[in-house]
Amino acid sequence: MGLLRLLVLALLASQPEVVGGAETVGNSSEGLIEFSMGTFRYFELNRSFPKEAILRHISSNVTFLIFQTHSQYQNTTVSFSKTLLPNTSGTGTDKGLVFTLRPEHSVCTWYLETLDAEPVQNVAIPLSYSERDPIPGGCNLEFDLDIDPNIYLEYNFFETTIKFAPANLGHARGTRALPCDIGTGQDSRWRLQYEVYQYFLPEKDLTEEGLLQHLQRMAEVPQVLANAIKVATLTANDKTSVSFSSLRGQGVIYNVIVWDPYLNTSAAYVPAHTYACSFEAVEGNCSSLGNLKIFRDDGVFWVTFTCIAILVPVVFLGCLRILNILTCGFVGSYSVVLAVDSYLYTSLSYITLNVLKRALSTDFRRALTSVPFQTNDFIILAVWGMLAVSGITLQIRRERGRPSFPPHPYKLWKRERERRVTNILDPSYHIPPLRERLYGRLTRIKELFQKEQPAGERTPLLL
Repeated sequence: MGLLRLLVLALLASQPEVVGGAETVGNSSEGLIEFSMGTFRYFELNRSFPKEAILRHISSNVTFLIFQTHSQYQNTTVSFSKTLLPNTSGTGTDKGLVFTLRPEHSVCTWYLETLDAEPVQNVAIPLSYSERDPIPGGCNLEFDLDIDPNIYLEYNFFETTIKFAPANLGHARGTRALPCDIGTGQDSRWRLQYEVYQYFLPEKDLTEEGLLQHLQRMAEVPQVLANAIKVATLTANDKTSVSFSSLRGQGVIYNVIVWDPYLNTSAAYVPAHTYACSFEAVEGNCSSLGNLKIFRDDGVFWVTFTCIAILVPVVFLGCLRILNILTCGFVGSYSVVLAVDSYLYTSLSYITLNVLKRALSTDFRRALTSVPFQTNDFIILAVWGMLAVSGITLQIRRERGRPSFPPHPYKLWKRERERRVTNILDPSYHIPPLRERLYGRLTRIKELFQKEQPAGERTPLLL
């Protein structure tokens, strides 16, 4: 009975706790984490205690697996073996490996570790695919892994760029993958299409818990389609790279779905996230306060921008008072929006910021400028509208009955000239013309150089 009781207690202790739809694992002394297919698990990694992830009872109709793990900003290494090799391991905040199964495989093992001094909170999931599904990164020629399902993300102040390896067609267990560089017909990888998706985290949400929860909405194809926004569609002939406008301090998750139009099957890459800032670096830290292709041409963009900027003044050219009031109302109230953005994030600031980025960076024309529009933006937009309307109304009422402003310089000169001609009581009416005034000044100057006449009688004596 004692042995049976111990077995029961051990079985109860091994049952995972469920948190937020994902299983959680505490610090295990054995370092072994049991995974279930398609289920997220939370766990903590320490530099001194690497862990081993194991997945059992793999169905025979599964031909390849994608095991992926995510953390907020600390790097995690996932590998097929305890010995780390460039083509069998990956290190980063969003990393995954593709495991192609042979007929005898029913168990798969991965090894997890971190070199960070601080503990790293992770969430991971194994996903299964069949022989009809395309293999993300199956035709990788650029990165280290033989099959690379990862999205590589780079950012600077102006733009965020994602890159990924081309996919390949699926194949059955025990068979060789189709060659990537032979043929471009409908029976090759060239028929595949790539859909790029973007998912915005809540504004100013820099929490680790929030990120790991939202990442679960971007790992599988149905969830990506239901929650994210499709921003681009690429064919096999396009370059597997897309640029976006950097949104500093705004969490964004990207993913790519590769779709086989012939079999109507799809698979998701490993999602990648960014805040376009650093949680550790001093510079660019996160604790501080027209996507059409035609507009990627600088000439088209700036001509269109200039025409729009000139259109409003041209329309109101005959009503200078209204133009002045509208300009003061809208621009003045927008300055309040920019001031608020210094303390509270708002996407409305990118109305001007994106134009400045386009002017300062030649590469920014390739960036897709999608920004989130969330609760803060609705509130600040309402404030902007109220300030603009109240300012315009106040100015119109104050200027009612007053002369138009700003006065036209020619009209002012003409009006002053007529007044002087018709009003003889105006002292300025009696001022001599400019020519006479200049002649009088010259005469006075000549008198200064004439000799002084001697005093005394100058007339002749009378006889």
